[in-house]
Amino acid sequence: MPVQMELSRIIISEINDQQVIYLKEVEGNRTFPILIGIFEATSIDRHVKQIQTPRPLTHDLLVSAIEIMGGELQDVVITELRDHTYFAVLRVRHQGDLLEIDSRPSDAIAVAVTTDPPLPIYVSEEVLNDVLGE
Repeated sequence: MPVQMELSRIIISEINDQQVIYLKEVEGNRTFPILIGIFEATSIDRHVKQIQTPRPLTHDLLVSAIEIMGGELQDVVITELRDHTYFAVLRVRHQGDLLEIDSRPSDAIAVAVTTDPPLPIYVSEEVLNDVLGE
């Protein structure tokens, strides 16, 4: 059963290639970091701080494209941790079907914070157990 998480922290470093976001369990105390790229981190940060841009950026474009084609973004699920790499899916309702679109967690979370209201973020219990050594 996936566990609902929320974005709790974004760390952007100008001197490191990898940026860090932290997810925290909504109804609990578990938290864990995910290393992401600078572009995804700044996109997430921009939406969290509600900073407007004059033109749509990549994650804005993706959300708009899905919605214009009749899809309804439902949520994000981080499904797996394999060889130190996280895997995620964007779940989209379209014509009565639930579609799962393969995604990097950083892009999926950037899409989640782009929508209004933000999409729920879930993490599989297996991933939490692997990350936290439970």
